[in-house]
Amino acid sequence: MEKPKFVYVTYIRTTPARLWQALTDPGQTRQYWGGLSNYSDWARGSKWEHVNDEDNRSVYVFGEILESDPPKRLVMSWVDPDNTADTSIVTLEIEPFDDLARLKVIHGNFKDGSDMQGKVSQGWPVVLSSLKSFIETGKGMDIRAVTSCGK
Repeated sequence: MEKPKFVYVTYIRTTPARLWQALTDPGQTRQYWGGLSNYSDWARGSKWEHVNDEDNRSVYVFGEILESDPPKRLVMSWVDPDNTADTSIVTLEIEPFDDLARLKVIHGNFKDGSDMQGKVSQGWPVVLSSLKSFIETGKGMDIRAVTSCGK
């Protein structure tokens, strides 16, 4: 039996290169990811961190870059710092689609009993909607307000 995985596809009025930049530049990630920034050099084998710059750089998620093919594909491990045994894999696939960029997020390889699966099934749709808004309008959503409502 195949383990469950989260798959989300969105279309954003931008180029693959611009979308890659928004996904990997910490100054941009904090604009749509609730004030949190993603840090790495994004090369295979490098570490990455999802941190709160305003809170002594508290780490919310971290991992390793498993594949990096800018601006087409990024694969990384996803580790909960509160439970480092709760690891999973995120794959971001970017491709042009007419005058848009198609972003496919696959989050899978969850461990049995993973708490992360429930978190990301609610978190990714909000973050990706905010990403789309940020790229297309210059302003991301207040995702903390949305997630605190349990929506």
